[in-house]
Amino acid sequence: MDVESRRYLQLLEALDQESTITQRTLAMRLGIALGLTNLYVKRLIRKGYIKCTTVPPNRLIYSLTPRGMARKARLTYEFMRYSLDFYRDVRQHLRRHLSPVGPRQRVAIYGTGDAAELVFLLLKDMGLDLVAIFGDDPSRFLGFDVLPIDNHAEVAYDVLIIAVLERPSGTARRLRNAGVPPAKLLLLLPADPPPKQAAASSAAR
Repeated sequence: MDVESRRYLQLLEALDQESTITQRTLAMRLGIALGLTNLYVKRLIRKGYIKCTTVPPNRLIYSLTPRGMARKARLTYEFMRYSLDFYRDVRQHLRRHLSPVGPRQRVAIYGTGDAAELVFLLLKDMGLDLVAIFGDDPSRFLGFDVLPIDNHAEVAYDVLIIAVLERPSGTARRLRNAGVPPAKLLLLLPADPPPKQAAASSAAR
């Protein structure tokens, strides 16, 4: 499932749960700009998936059309299938690159989203310890203080897993520019997906 399809699903789910939700709140939930959220909502209206009604005082009420409910159901199915395939592929990829051969590997993660949570669980399943989490926003995540990537030299790690779903190659380039040794970087999945995945992604569009 591509990024746009996931956002459509998130929007349809949010609008189905809360008909009076504001676009600003939607933007915060999706983690995207308000203008982009407005664009997505307009597309959903134009496609006939939702309808919008104005009620006093200047409030908008959204409701899913029968076509929108059917689209949400299909996207939910696609997301579940994608999630299972994604979990399997990530597990196989990490096991190939983090197999317990030689000295115990010290693993760090870059990212604080769903992908990072998945990596955390897979590492525990593999018996590997997480030594640090790096990210853009200082906070707490999975019991760790999130460190700025500029501090990476202060942490002893052997592998830094790039646990992001959007533009992972661009993130890898940014981390290399920050001084992270390329040999220590590991993408969540191979840079070039197998033909089956590429075809599925095209079909989702």
